[in-house]
Amino acid sequence: MTIQITAERPDTPEAVQLIEELEGILAPGYPAASRHGYSVDKLVSQGVAFFLLRADGSPAGCGGVQIFGREYGELKRLYVRTRYRGKGLARMLIKHLADYARAQGVPVLRLETGIFQREAIGLYESSGFYRIPPFGSYKFDPLSVYFEKKL
Repeated sequence: MTIQITAERPDTPEAVQLIEELEGILAPGYPAASRHGYSVDKLVSQGVAFFLLRADGSPAGCGGVQIFGREYGELKRLYVRTRYRGKGLARMLIKHLADYARAQGVPVLRLETGIFQREAIGLYESSGFYRIPPFGSYKFDPLSVYFEKKL
């Protein structure tokens, strides 16, 4: 399988489709107030660096990182389609996003995810992320967990 990760705008048709798929997975398990993922418009307006991962030319996943000065980068909208899971693609995306953040002078990556995203939580923990309290503009949410990884 040939893997390619490219910087793309989150409002391209392929990116929008991936983000909508992710939202479709999250929406049934969390009320709107507990879904903290950015909309496509907010990804664009907030200047989130966004990337698509293609497997053999087909869009298989996406993810972004929002840089908060030289304090930290926050992972946004990390997603790999179900049929591509278990192949290490999410780890590739995390590494790519970490490398991007490191190149921007950012020493730490942070993220928020939902408590029911067991696979994602396992991925983050096995990738060196550890749990932290809410950060930035996040407030305590019993349906959220927050993570950090030093770069």
